[in-house]
Order: sequence, then structure tokens, then C-alpha cells
Amino acid sequence: MLPDLNNLPVYDQTGVNERIQRFCSRSIKTSSKTAGLKLAISMIDLTTLEGKDTKGKVRQLCYKAMHPHDSIKDLPTVAAICVYPSYVSTAKKALQGSDIKVASVSTAFPSGQSSLEAKLTETKFAVEQGADEIDMVISRGQFLAGNYQYVFDEIASVKEACGQAHLKVILETGELDTLDNVRKASEIAMFAGADFIKTSTGKIQPAATMQVTYVMLDAIQDFYLRTGKMIGIKPAGGISTAKIALQYLVILNEVLGEKWMNKNYFRFGASSLVNDILMQLVKTETGMYQSPIYFSKD
Repeated sequence: MLPDLNNLPVYDQTGVNERIQRFCSRSIKTSSKTAGLKLAISMIDLTTLEGKDTKGKVRQLCYKAMHPHDSIKDLPTVAAICVYPSYVSTAKKALQGSDIKVASVSTAFPSGQSSLEAKLTETKFAVEQGADEIDMVISRGQFLAGNYQYVFDEIASVKEACGQAHLKVILETGELDTLDNVRKASEIAMFAGADFIKTSTGKIQPAATMQVTYVMLDAIQDFYLRTGKMIGIKPAGGISTAKIALQYLVILNEVLGEKWMNKNYFRFGASSLVNDILMQLVKTETGMYQSPIYFSKD
């Protein structure tokens, strides 16, 4: 059932900005920093979503997912590989023997401009190919026109088509204009059956920001208090440095707490982030930075 959207919190942009600044002022050093960076790697959905993708590129990405940097001790694998539906079976085969999930974008990603029938067909195809997770986009045009029931029903239909696969609902916050709209979209997605809510496709600017992530975390907290159900969150797009990743983990811990501090409830949608984290970890172990040329380009 569509939730009541008339009594939601109203967000003051200045107030949110000030709170984010306080989160980002925290200093994480030594062993805590190393643990945080390794945790961040374990939360990454290593992603390739380009028109020039090939099976070879997907296989290489899967190898990197399983072997981020073999010289670093106790380094976890990433959480998932995220690809288009046509490469799900390739990724699934390449990841055999690991616990890395295969995520697939769906529902006419990134625009969402297609019929419901086409979106459901694409979702079912991805699941049949072996996708463990589906990242769908909402119909932003319908949302901005105030057709909230349409958006709710579409998400619920895709959730049903997912079967046992987890559903991440991409809000594309850069097109929602206001923090209050981000909160409304988060509410709709969670009540319609989302397992995760996700900021962005990575194809629109601005993509993930700490401000919209904070609002989404706030919505998840309220939803948990009302229903007892834990919903995950995935900031995606533009998160490319270890420093920023640690700041997101600080916000996560401060708002939702330790229960959410794992890959089951938090993911980074990223590709270049892995290399920057690896460079920081090598610096911690050796005291020297390695050149980016020593890390694979994805």
C-alpha cells in the first residue's frame, strides 16, 4: 500500500549541510583506517555499464573482484559485480566458487523510459541468467508529475518479477530536485518492496552526494522503527577516493549504527574506488605510494 506522504520530515538544506560537515570532520587513523578501508572494499559493487562492454572485460573485472591485490594480507573480495543483463551469465560463470554476487541493472537503465511489460521482461531475463540482485530505476517523470501510485505499483511489479533476487531501487536523486523529494521517493521504494535503495545510476550529475545519502539513511531509520525491517542503501556514482568512502562509513555508523556496517546492508556502486583504496592500503603497509600504473584500469 502506498504510504502516507503528507507527514514526512521537511529537510533544511543548510541544516543538512552543517551535519554533513560535522561527519566529515572526523579523523580516522592507523588500524581503524586500515579496517575501514578493507570494510569498504567488501562493500563495493564493482561495476561496468558501458556500451563498449565485452565478455572479456567482464571476465577481467570478475578476476579483479576475486583478487583485488593478492600481496595485501586479509584483503576481502568485493560484494558484487554489476553488469548489463546480457553479461550476467558471463559474470556468473567467471565467479564460480566465490561468494561474490552478480547484480544486473534493469528496467530500461538508465532512463527508465520503457513500458512496464518491457521492464518486467528484462528483469525476468536477468534473473533467469543467474542475477542475484536487480538494480532497477524508478520512473522519474511519473514521480515528478505526482503519480506516486504509478511509481509504487511499478516497483512492486518488478519486485515480484525478481523472485528470490534482491531488489535495489535507484532513485536517481540528481533528477529529483529537492531533499524532500528524495525522502518521498525513498518511502515509496521501501514500502513497495525494495531490499535496498540506491542514489544514482552514475550517468547523471550530480550522482551520489552525502546530503541525499543522509536523507535516505534517515528514511531507512524511520522505516525500521515503524516496521522492524532493515533496508540497505547503495550510494553510487562519483565515489572514487578512499577518503570519501570512509566519510560515507562514518555517516552510516552515526545514523544507522553497527548493524548496517556490512555488505548485506551497505554497498558502494563504483569502479575506480577499488584502486584508490588499494593504493592507500599499500601506502599503509610499505610507507610508499605505488603509481596508478601498477593497478588495472576498469
